[in-house]
Amino acid sequence: MDVGTNSTRLLVAEVAGGRVHELQRRTIVTRLGEGVDREGLLSDAAMERVFEACAQFREAIDAAGVERVVALLTSAVRDAANGAEFQHQLEQRFAFEARTIPGEREAHLTYVGATAARPHEHPTMVLDIGGGSTEVVVGHGQEIDFFVSTQLGSVRHTERHLHTDPPTPDELAACRAAARAELERAVPAEVRRRVQEGIAVAGTPTSFAAVELGLDPYDSDRVEGHRLTLAACERILAELAALPVAERRQVTGLHPDRAPTIVAGGAILAEAMRLFELGEIEVSERDILYGAAPEAARNA
Repeated sequence: MDVGTNSTRLLVAEVAGGRVHELQRRTIVTRLGEGVDREGLLSDAAMERVFEACAQFREAIDAAGVERVVALLTSAVRDAANGAEFQHQLEQRFAFEARTIPGEREAHLTYVGATAARPHEHPTMVLDIGGGSTEVVVGHGQEIDFFVSTQLGSVRHTERHLHTDPPTPDELAACRAAARAELERAVPAEVRRRVQEGIAVAGTPTSFAAVELGLDPYDSDRVEGHRLTLAACERILAELAALPVAERRQVTGLHPDRAPTIVAGGAILAEAMRLFELGEIEVSERDILYGAAPEAARNA
């Protein structure tokens, strides 16, 4: 399980020889990080949303006869003063092995998951846009050359910059400028220059792919490996940013619960592609869950 800032996700899989065979995958948008950037605490309402999702997942886990359950807690829990108590409650209520992992560990597992089934001959950037943090990992094959976890996030930057519904052009410009400045600060120019390919994981890029493909219902097989061009990314971002949240919820391919934060996520995606001079990026469903599963199986 990945208990993230914006969503709580489950992967039930069989692992053999390091290969992950997906049996079931589920995502519930729980907005755990709502208000954390401002208050420094996980709210009772946000934690309860996660507990409700975990109760549903626990039923699926038990039905599948799973041997081991590992829950990875990321940015929102790292940043919150009551994160340790939340982790303890997950362990006590649901018998999960709950771990709050540092950003560097999150980046490593994401890279492993994204690249395991797709060998790349050229230096590749893996971009994981979360609700509270964005990880950037650069590697060649299975070797990681650079990684960083930044304080960029779709929830965090919505709360910081996008106060109008729909956001004003100035608000969107400020969000984009903040994303670019943070990426420029976090990733040295020499690292950016050697990147030739990109893979984007998590809800923002998969949503953009689904919107471009007009998917209703969502089809993970069609999203996996989709090549999203910078031009398409900019077009979809502009279209979504022009809509109020209520209308955004109706956009084909976009899960309604992602509508409030998708614009900030899209701004981060577009600025990352521009900064790394990527005309297109490969979208993948294979993320931190696929990196964590083989490790969990080895230690079962």
